[in-house]
Amino acid sequence: MNTEINYKNNPLHGVSLKTLVSEIVNHYGYELLFAYLNIQCFKNNPSIDASVKFLKKTDWAREKVESFYLYKFKSLPRASDDQFELPPRDRIVPEDQVPCAPAVLSLEDAERLREKRARKAAEHDERKSRRPSAPARRPARESTAPAASDADPWAKWRK
Repeated sequence: MNTEINYKNNPLHGVSLKTLVSEIVNHYGYELLFAYLNIQCFKNNPSIDASVKFLKKTDWAREKVESFYLYKFKSLPRASDDQFELPPRDRIVPEDQVPCAPAVLSLEDAERLREKRARKAAEHDERKSRRPSAPARRPARESTAPAASDADPWAKWRK
C-alpha cells in the first residue's frame, strides 16, 4: 500500500502562504475577503505581512483561507467527504479537475451567505434547545479514596 501523499495534485503544493494571500488580496481585496471569511486580519489594519503572521499562528483561519483559495479563487469543485476531512494542504484533487478562473464574488453575495449561515446557526441552536437532556450517569461503584482532582484541583489543567 502506498502511504505517500501525491501533493502534485493539490494547487496549494509549493505555494507559500504569503503568495496565496497576495494573490487573493490582489484579486478580491481586503473588504471582500473579510465579508466572505469573517477573519479580522482582513479588516483591522490589513496588510499582507500582518495577515500572513496571523494565519501562520492560527490553524483554523489558515485552513479557512486555503479552502477559499481552492474553491473560490481556483474554482475547484467541492472535495469529496473523505478529502474534505483533511486540511486543505493535504487534500488530493482528482486529475480530471483543473483550476479555473476565479469565482466572481460580490459584497451582496457575501451578505446573503452571512444571512444564510446565521439562519442555519439559529435553526441548529433551536433544535439543540428542544432536545431532552440526557440523564446524569451514576458511577458503577463508589470509591472511598479521594479522586485525583479532589486532592489537587489544578491537576486537570497541568500538561
